[in-house]
Amino acid sequence: MTSQMIRALRLGLALAVLLCFANVALAGPPLICHTIEIGDARSLPWISHSWNLDGGESYDTQNLVRDTLELLGPNTPVLVRMETLRRATLYARKDPVAAKELLARLQARAASAEASGHPDALAWFDVGYLAETYSQWIGRPWMRVNKDEQNPGAGVDGYALVEKALALRGPDPQMEFAAALITLSGHPSEHPEHAQRAIAGAKSDPLLARNLATHFTGPQTQTMSEVLAKNEVTN
Repeated sequence: MTSQMIRALRLGLALAVLLCFANVALAGPPLICHTIEIGDARSLPWISHSWNLDGGESYDTQNLVRDTLELLGPNTPVLVRMETLRRATLYARKDPVAAKELLARLQARAASAEASGHPDALAWFDVGYLAETYSQWIGRPWMRVNKDEQNPGAGVDGYALVEKALALRGPDPQMEFAAALITLSGHPSEHPEHAQRAIAGAKSDPLLARNLATHFTGPQTQTMSEVLAKNEVTN
């Protein structure tokens, strides 16, 4: 990577941090700017600052695809998948080859399960959520390191795949939370129902409740439940 590309990347990261502190209705990408609380669960290595978009500088992105696929096992909760895919997206921003391969491998896994007659809701969720995080980070023109950089998720309707996952899985408040975050910046007519189900489901899900109680970007901002409820009313 050239020094010019590195400077452009740093500028893009700095801009993203500023956007995360902006009002959610203005620009802050919700799938990127909101760290998901996962307790003691394993995920990709990360510096423990909710606003930090750089991740662990020592992490080798050559391991990104392997590590992410390993973490997204059948018993991994949705909230952990969300945070893992958020981190993977931020790492993938530095490694276009890994970004493309990760999405392709997740798509192949979901398609294989579908072809076998045993569609996997979590596999489709992973594809959809990753495509949406790519769109909110890599897919933003002002974040590109160079003009030729492409979003690997372009053309993939991530929200539709998350809806498919919900249809296959049945009631799942954590997955509804993911859909509510996605619809904060798109599909406004679909947002209220996802928000209602996520907030209602948090009553019996302590970890989801913790996520809804956290602030969107910092102590001076609304909690996630307030952000979701506010959008529910205004939409």
